[in-house]
Amino acid sequence: MSQPANARGFDFFSAGELPAPALPADEVVAIVRERWGLDVGLEPLGSQQDQNFLARTSTAEAPGERGAPVGVVKITNPAFTADELDAQDHAASRIAKAAPQLRIATTSRADDGTPRSVVAATSEGPLAIRLLDYLPGGTLNGPAYLSPAVVSRMGEVAAHASLALAEFEHPGLDRVLQWDLRYADRVVDLLAHLHPDPAKRAQVTDAAASAWADLQAVAADLPMQAVHLDLTDDNVVCTTERGIRLPDGMIDFGDVTRSWAVAELAITISSVLHHAGAEPVSVLPAVRAFHAMRPLSAAEVRALWPLVVLRGAVLVVSGEQQVQIDGGANAYAAEGVEREWRIFEQAVSIPSVVMTHVFAAALGVDPAAGGRVAPAKPARTETPGLAAGGRVAPAKPARIETSPRITLDPAIDLTRATRLDVSITSGDVDAGAWLDADLDERLAHAALDAGAPLAWLERSTPRLTASRTHAPDSAATVPNGIDVWFAAATRVSTTDADTRLVVEAADGMTILDGTVPARTRARIRLEAPDAPQHVPHLVRPEVAPGWLAVTEDPAVAIGLHDEGLDTALRAYSTTGDDAADLIARRDRSFADVQEHYYDAPPRIERGWREHLVGTDGRVYLDMVNNVTPLGHGHPGLAAAVAKQLRTLNTNSRFNYGAVVEFSERLAALAPDPLDTVFLVNSGSEATDLAIRVAMAATGRRDVVSLLEAYHGWTYASDAVSTSIADNPNALATRPDWVHPVDAPNPFRGVHRGEEARRYGPEAAARIRELAASGRPPAAFISESFAGNAGGIPLPDGYLADVYAAVREASGLAISDEVQAGYGRLGEWFWGFEQQGVVPDVIAVAKAAGNGYPLGAVITTREIAARYRAGGYFFSSTGGSPASSVAGLTVLDAFRDEGLQRNAADTGAYLKGRLEALAERHPLIGIVHGLGLYLGVEFVRDRATLEPATEETTAICDRLLELGVIMQPTGDHKNVLKVKPPLVVTRESADFFVEMLDRVLTEGW
Repeated sequence: MSQPANARGFDFFSAGELPAPALPADEVVAIVRERWGLDVGLEPLGSQQDQNFLARTSTAEAPGERGAPVGVVKITNPAFTADELDAQDHAASRIAKAAPQLRIATTSRADDGTPRSVVAATSEGPLAIRLLDYLPGGTLNGPAYLSPAVVSRMGEVAAHASLALAEFEHPGLDRVLQWDLRYADRVVDLLAHLHPDPAKRAQVTDAAASAWADLQAVAADLPMQAVHLDLTDDNVVCTTERGIRLPDGMIDFGDVTRSWAVAELAITISSVLHHAGAEPVSVLPAVRAFHAMRPLSAAEVRALWPLVVLRGAVLVVSGEQQVQIDGGANAYAAEGVEREWRIFEQAVSIPSVVMTHVFAAALGVDPAAGGRVAPAKPARTETPGLAAGGRVAPAKPARIETSPRITLDPAIDLTRATRLDVSITSGDVDAGAWLDADLDERLAHAALDAGAPLAWLERSTPRLTASRTHAPDSAATVPNGIDVWFAAATRVSTTDADTRLVVEAADGMTILDGTVPARTRARIRLEAPDAPQHVPHLVRPEVAPGWLAVTEDPAVAIGLHDEGLDTALRAYSTTGDDAADLIARRDRSFADVQEHYYDAPPRIERGWREHLVGTDGRVYLDMVNNVTPLGHGHPGLAAAVAKQLRTLNTNSRFNYGAVVEFSERLAALAPDPLDTVFLVNSGSEATDLAIRVAMAATGRRDVVSLLEAYHGWTYASDAVSTSIADNPNALATRPDWVHPVDAPNPFRGVHRGEEARRYGPEAAARIRELAASGRPPAAFISESFAGNAGGIPLPDGYLADVYAAVREASGLAISDEVQAGYGRLGEWFWGFEQQGVVPDVIAVAKAAGNGYPLGAVITTREIAARYRAGGYFFSSTGGSPASSVAGLTVLDAFRDEGLQRNAADTGAYLKGRLEALAERHPLIGIVHGLGLYLGVEFVRDRATLEPATEETTAICDRLLELGVIMQPTGDHKNVLKVKPPLVVTRESADFFVEMLDRVLTEGW
């Protein structure tokens, strides 16, 4: 038990009950006027043991408005001494000086420089009253979601305070607070009886006792210093820039004292745990940020999570005490009871020893270094974290000195054992086989039937068969042990005294004598003595390094393999390490202009239909990948292309059937008189060739295009691309032969709503002006739907007006169908059909090959012949046997799998749900599009249409956490690009909408 010293200041254990002051607001107003000459109005603010008001000027600039903030009036609990208040003021000033980038709430000063601090005679006796600086921006108070960036900044703020106060000494620090975790055991012991729920009371006391015992192992090695001790979400102040709030200040120095330095961080991260979506690993950004500025010792790493548990326990019992003391009058304390219980629940949801190893792996710290622990056993030379497609490497364990052995009775010829593989790289999980709940069993029984004496699944390799679709949280995919099927009944035992051998049936029930029935799955684990009483067989990847650190590999103990990985697995798992390492390698070798989605992207190595799978087995719903209408991993396409690659793959100058058949079928899909096909390898090449065909056919070089449009990366396709989302300098760098006209955007363009009908005639007039000036255009090029702008339909009649004008000038009309074509709109196969027109040239790609390099230009025989007069055309992969077979297979799948009909039906359903969402969330300005070519546009104000750019990026990041792949589009990057594979189901549409609703409700 901790024992408080004879404190000079407040001593919680001697003070007894500590009711907060409750002065009437008008009395406080009078004191402020009398002592400081300020005429203010007061708004009550929450406090556990003090009384706080926000003071505003008594006059407002306009009727109905509140006055400007003057400061925060703090009425300190009379139990605290003048020395303690002085220490608080000095601590605030010290941090303000050491960290000028932070805003610090120091005591306000009058014009003559004197602090606004008095001890006033009040109706409750003498009370210390101060006016503290008001810091605008608000705190993180409330249940809203906190992003990793916000949590990281909280860790930085705590580190700044810790560094600034490291050498601070003051007699006012000599106090004993109930919030000082050095006395947490006594606080819980003293107050636990006040909790009205016996079951919860027992849970709190048991957890606190266990955490206190863990803490005592390192307590003597924890450095002491002055600490703020209350840098929680309530006391961290934020600045909001362009819709995103980030902590940059601190308030409320009422708990400044001398304590364990690491308690500063423990209290900060504990306050994260009650927020929406928060769980223990959510605090990692703060821990990393704190450690980067103020490194944690091994002892502090070991103490950190026990301190979080103790903080949660203290909050629970203290909250119940305060509610009873104040008789329900303290709304702040009463509202906090549920919040404090959630903090405690999250703190105890993962054992401290596991979280310690999670921290150690994240920080690269050996938790056994220093402190009162045995030397660590050397860990395998694996990078802590998740290896690509292979094992999760544990943090360094701190226990077993010799490798344990497991005996099998009767003995088995282990050289004939079969290691099963259901990782994301295994061929056995192809074609969605991983969704079959019986796949493990079928593979094992097939191995036994083939003569293997045992089949087994290894430890630490994420199992795709354990994952799940449409899940806002990652699944438990990482095994702490192995799964074994024996051909004959086999007894599993060990004589090793340092580990616990656990043999379980598939349902988790322990097989007491260790005898596993024949052909039955058994789960075998080796658990260290310091492992928690219950070790899950499968755990989530985020916490796997912690759990693996308290277990050993039974396969090694049996003799199935040594400490290293099997050769086949080693070749893959040691080449990539985790997602962050792979990004670092990419940045060193890959031109950085080739961007990647997300700042910290997961490593994706498998896809199936509308799902993508990370190397940890996390399954994401892909709502953005319009390159693959058939979905990912389509078995028919894979088989057809593989067969063709085994047979022949050359270029289109040779005579073979696939190129002819594909060209015929593609031409048949185009309206008359379009009957001639050029095959290319990409959308950029298709639009480039379409422009060159038009120039050759007309003998001209001028082209009219739309603003906000994107057509590709080749010279010609980039020249007519004007989207500043892809090229910030697009408008300033167009060649003189490109003539952009206004984007026909009826939502935020120059003409809106009904006025959008003016776009067509105005564009036609511009074309006629060019012709009259002696520069008649070779072509007008546009997407049939404004893809980069967010899937915005053109105004009715737009293309009819413009096509008529360009043809009057003997130019050609080019429809870029790279994104909108191929049935994505549902009702129409080609986007231009929605406008009731027929272009002279069609450019298509993306969907044509389902991601295989294939594109096409479709035009008339006459126009194609004019291009022929200028020379030969050739594309190495466009029209190759493999790409032609890919194109044919895609067309077959469209026909056989009803993809265009699904685009219409599921697209209409999805748009309806998104529009319903817009009725409840004002951030949604409009839902654009048709079929499965949709865009959700976010605005900060529906009247001004100010783009919510930063919010859109943050929303996409939060959706990724919840299992949805989504990206922004549009010149303002404020539109969700909703263009999923055309196989997307209503179930997937519902999951996307539900997750978007959750983000818009909880925050981002």
